[in-house]
Amino acid sequence: MRPIPVAFHIWFLEVHTYGIGLALTFWFGLRYTERRLRDRGYPTQWVTGMFVWVIVSAIVGARAMHVLSHLSFYTSHPSQVFAIWQGGLSSFGGLLLAVPVAIVSSRRRCPELPTLRFADLMAPVLMACWGMGRLLGPQLMVNGGGHPTHQWFGMYYAGLHPNQKVLPVPIFQAAEDFAIFGILLLVERWLRTQAPSVASDGSAIAPDAAPLAPAGIVLGVGMFLWGIERFLDEHLWLGEDGHLGSLLVQFAGLSLSVAGMVLLATRIGPFRRWRISRPDSVPPPEDSDEGTGPVAEVAAATGPGSAERD
Repeated sequence: MRPIPVAFHIWFLEVHTYGIGLALTFWFGLRYTERRLRDRGYPTQWVTGMFVWVIVSAIVGARAMHVLSHLSFYTSHPSQVFAIWQGGLSSFGGLLLAVPVAIVSSRRRCPELPTLRFADLMAPVLMACWGMGRLLGPQLMVNGGGHPTHQWFGMYYAGLHPNQKVLPVPIFQAAEDFAIFGILLLVERWLRTQAPSVASDGSAIAPDAAPLAPAGIVLGVGMFLWGIERFLDEHLWLGEDGHLGSLLVQFAGLSLSVAGMVLLATRIGPFRRWRISRPDSVPPPEDSDEGTGPVAEVAAATGPGSAERD
């Protein structure tokens, strides 16, 4: 397969396919975020304003981290620092700046949405966007791909030797990210099946009125899986032995996975307290006084308000 054109001209304007891919990815992320918030009863009119700041901060952070990781090159070629159309955006750099901006913006614009709940809602969005962005971003840029290969699945990329095939890592990463996206949706569905279905008085709870699962579970699973993915991608297909930038990416991937496991460990207790009022795990209350007894106490401690605070 020959290289895909990385740029074309419309009159005097040079249009980069890499930039078009990123724009489409950001647009998809905006619409998908609005849909997920709307489906859960949260307002959405603030999302566009937040996304503007998130996009700017993500690009700035991603480029800054890439430049710092390749400081010797950019010290000798300072004019290339802002040449993002040639690639060179660090995923972790974008996260380091964009995540705090998104959290601050969401807290100011939608205070009724708890931060950890917001992170849970955004985790599948990020994975879907990463998968889409790999296909419409690095796959279409100069010097895309990974290590040289002679395998049949190797691809040619613009900017490389015309006879040199490399591993199509953006395609591999897209498949991995979409797989994690699917896993996160399955985790959300599983949590819905675990929701308590009986109130403290023994009456049934409608599915749409059941208390929400403790926030942070979906996020923790996403952090754990994506961190492993980034470590393996860099270690197997992209990294250079002894290269500082590669070592930093591998370290960041492992750190993110560990942080995800720690977050999941902190969710075990809240999850057990939330799930304990299910009829198959707790007998119906024996006390005749409504609102008393151990089940009532557990239900009071695990209601919607408590789930939001966890």
